Amino acid sequence: MITQPHHVPERLALLPSSAADPFLTEGLLRGEEVHSGIDLAKVVEPLPEDDARWWVEPVRSLVEDAMFAFDKERTKADAWLAPRLHATLRLTRREAADKRLWNHLALAVAPDYVVWRHFSEPTLRVAAERFQGPAYRQCFSRLWWAAELFRNGPDYEPVVMACGNQDLIHSVLRMDFIDHRPTAQALVCLLKDGKITTGREVNGLSVAITAAGATVIYDALAPDEPRDPARLRDWIEEAQSAPPVSRHQLPEGPDEEPVPEESVVALTDYFTELFETAPVRGRKSED
Repeated sequence: MITQPHHVPERLALLPSSAADPFLTEGLLRGEEVHSGIDLAKVVEPLPEDDARWWVEPVRSLVEDAMFAFDKERTKADAWLAPRLHATLRLTRREAADKRLWNHLALAVAPDYVVWRHFSEPTLRVAAERFQGPAYRQCFSRLWWAAELFRNGPDYEPVVMACGNQDLIHSVLRMDFIDHRPTAQALVCLLKDGKITTGREVNGLSVAITAAGATVIYDALAPDEPRDPARLRDWIEEAQSAPPVSRHQLPEGPDEEPVPEESVVALTDYFTELFETAPVRGRKSED
């Protein structure tokens, strides 16, 4: 497997997809060779130098610790890294929607992590979309968005539960309904209670939730607290002096109000009923 590039930048930057394409070589995708980093540094767009969020070292340190700790069970790195990446890269959703940032992180800062995490033994390669792809597939953006959508205010514990089920994050990160916080927390409750476990069950429930959403307004059934943008801004500003995230304890996210418990209960009960009739492939129907 490859190591990190010889030249790792000190700061994150923006790497347009067209500029990234030449560095997605067969050698890289097969995990055999990595670019030096010098030529890639010539085609990036710099980010503001007065913003501490763009220092590479905290992120680079995180991925190295993840590779060391989870080398025997690499999929488990997702649940550990997602909340810590989110708390380290304190982004607005607009910033996180910029693919150029994730292109740079994957190709310039940690291509070795992408290969380590997503190398497929059957195909003997990494899918290119893990470096440069949609938000729900790209190696680092999928973790950041999973943490953003599944955190309960400042609490990242639901993120750990969600990212511990690969089928869940593969299925629901692309669904619009997951942006409704009570829905995300209800799904976590179903996982925690063992009511959904397999990929088929997750997919079946996701289809049922999407279909029901056409006739049921989830905001009315399970209202959420309005989000205060000032709390997110304060959290982002604190990045200038925030210490590195703990490796042993979960960090804290923005000091936002958690999802109303009664809304989570209402949707958990509703989704439980939906799941009983959801089209789960391979599930035996009761007489």
